[in-house]
Amino acid sequence: MLPVFLLSLLGLILLMLVIMTYYLHNVKAAYEESDDAGDPEAERRKDAVTGSQNFVYASLVAVCLGMVAALYLVLRGSVWEGHLMEWMNIVVRLMHITFGIAWIGASFYFVFLENALNRTKDVRDELAGNLWAVHGGGFYYLEKYKVAPQKIPKDLHWFKYEAYFTWITGFSLLFVVYYFNASAMLIDKNVLDISPMAGVGIGVGSFIVAWVLYDLLCKSPLIKTGIWFTIIGFLIAVGFAYFYAHVFNSRAAYIHFGAMLGSIMAANVFFVIIPSQKAMVNAAKTGQPLNPQLGKNAGMRSLHNNYFTLPVLFVMISNHFPSTFGNDYSWLVLAIITLGTAGVKHYLNLKEKGQLSVWVLPVSVIILLGAAFITAPDKPGSCKSEVSFAEVNAIIQKRCISCHSSKPTDDVYTAAPNGVMYDTPEQIANLKDKIMQRVVITKTMPQNNKTNITQKERDLIRCWIDQGASLK
Repeated sequence: MLPVFLLSLLGLILLMLVIMTYYLHNVKAAYEESDDAGDPEAERRKDAVTGSQNFVYASLVAVCLGMVAALYLVLRGSVWEGHLMEWMNIVVRLMHITFGIAWIGASFYFVFLENALNRTKDVRDELAGNLWAVHGGGFYYLEKYKVAPQKIPKDLHWFKYEAYFTWITGFSLLFVVYYFNASAMLIDKNVLDISPMAGVGIGVGSFIVAWVLYDLLCKSPLIKTGIWFTIIGFLIAVGFAYFYAHVFNSRAAYIHFGAMLGSIMAANVFFVIIPSQKAMVNAAKTGQPLNPQLGKNAGMRSLHNNYFTLPVLFVMISNHFPSTFGNDYSWLVLAIITLGTAGVKHYLNLKEKGQLSVWVLPVSVIILLGAAFITAPDKPGSCKSEVSFAEVNAIIQKRCISCHSSKPTDDVYTAAPNGVMYDTPEQIANLKDKIMQRVVITKTMPQNNKTNITQKERDLIRCWIDQGASLK
């Protein structure tokens, strides 16, 4: 009865929040349409309504998360738990990708805009530059002010919720995929034997430590040197990559590195960029002198976020490529790809400014090719005898079928991961390339070697594939 009561209570709270949201929306609309919209007292009342509206929105998100958590507690240990986790993964992942596209797209666009501004030809004194553009069948004209216009427009769009919801959904996804099943998905006792709670604490705590180190670096004199700031910042990132690779399993290590960068990006928006913009807007509204350094700080952090985007995007897709996270030196591979992709972004930023760079892109490509080179598999050993399918099938039935089946028996996976199943000989033969990559070369399957497959068994599978993967 308690779970039913809890779900009913959360549902009632959700209904109340929806009603409050509707009411506050109408009140805000009335303020915006009123004739005294420029009156300071009316502006304060409208800001209060906006703050209340934001609080209600945050409460809506919290209640929804609470309802999901309650549902999880109700279904935990039942046959429906795996089904719920799979759909939570789908929904949260889709939301994360959607908000991430919006955030990264805005980052790319505004950095392009900053780089491509016309700053000299027919530019008014109050402007930092302007830009003509054509898109979607229409012409656009954009102007950037050096500090702020003389009068702040009533309708001013803020680019912040894309960042906030990208981080919230990403953090939620971290729990759904890695923290709820920490013993299977996060911890590898062959790497470091720690408890699931310790692993979760280390993961979340590392994000806070990373932000503090980065923020201190930005506030240090090194920020004025450019090259030394970049070198030290990169070495700190490499340190985190090394740390994660020696605490978590390889897949989780990569994801935590991306989550660390993403947390820094979101913190930049929340703690620096938006507060700076709010201070500038408030100063302009009250007629106070504007501090141009606020805009410079916000612009600098926004540019840093722009360089973080490609490494984060790589991490988001890295789990599909075990030759990266499955390498013995996975942290080094991650560091190399981070440097190479950031270099590619630097080249694109220079190109948008109209600056010719003959070495940045080639060097970045060479760095990325270096990652491909060091992850190449070793030359296989010789096979002393013909390996039959019966031998290989016995290994797969013993080590793999508990997860990769139409009816898994694993305690975590209630559906075959990525739809990969080895129920028939034909399915095994058709997936021989994937088996070679995951089981033999990178040794990333079984997950954390949960079923204790031996090196001799991996070698037998390799020989069978090298000999043509015959079903005889």
